[in-house]
Amino acid sequence: MLSQPLAIAGQERITYSALPERTPLQWPNGARVALWVAPNIEHYEYLPEQVRVRNPWPRVPHPDILGYGLRDYGNRVGVWRLMDLFDALELPITVSLSMSVLDMYPDLAQAMLKRQWEFMSHGLYNTRYHWNMTEDEERDAIEVCQDIHQRHTGQRLKGWFSPAASNTLRTPDLVAESGMQYLCDLYHDDQPTPVHVRQGELISLPYSMEINDSIAWRRGQEADAFAQKMIDEFEVLYAEGAVHGRVMNVAVHPFIMGQPHRIGALAKALEYIRSHEGVWCATGSQIVDWYRQQQTKETP
Repeated sequence: MLSQPLAIAGQERITYSALPERTPLQWPNGARVALWVAPNIEHYEYLPEQVRVRNPWPRVPHPDILGYGLRDYGNRVGVWRLMDLFDALELPITVSLSMSVLDMYPDLAQAMLKRQWEFMSHGLYNTRYHWNMTEDEERDAIEVCQDIHQRHTGQRLKGWFSPAASNTLRTPDLVAESGMQYLCDLYHDDQPTPVHVRQGELISLPYSMEINDSIAWRRGQEADAFAQKMIDEFEVLYAEGAVHGRVMNVAVHPFIMGQPHRIGALAKALEYIRSHEGVWCATGSQIVDWYRQQQTKETP
């Protein structure tokens, strides 16, 4: 038997499902596309420890002033530009959040809470990877994030995206055991999908590494090219969504698209998408809740 790279106790993590064979997914009010926008609001440690498998900063020896300063710009300046844009477009937001931000940046925390943005945990710091953690270490790291969220919001986290996409084979189990509803560590579909876990339920919510300014930036793509990618992806998903509802995620970082020379391109792309009827702008948990309702209706 061939081994399954995404498996638990011999069972596939995700059952294969050919999209044309699925029951058409319906979004609220006949929407074609469920759009969720996820700014990654992160903290990178100035002098991080070596984390098992790689150095968190590309420039050594530490400190990497260039790398740190650029990312610090995002939390000092860029994020406020994104907030102004999202406010103007009346977009619900799901933050991919380094949970330490809530304690370290009180002005930013207050602004996000005032807007009732949803927080999806992106770990504690974006320089503390989960690769090669023991199960107990990873469980503890997840619970630290839960504790911070509980203290600031009075609620438990609903979603998880491992810091720097550093998930382990046990991450889905531990996230589900912590009470979360959805996981964004898997990039395999245009619709939510169930994930098999040891106990509880977990849904994989489509998160994009393509419509992601960090990946585009590393590939040397500038703002206009990134905005055109957003539009191109939307047009295909919108056409397909007439029959079978799709999810579109836009992942941005304040230190990248929050720059003054890039914010305009992001605005134009989002305005174009918002100009279409049949686009349901939602949070991550709203999409997952609706999907689960649809699945329940189909189950006799």
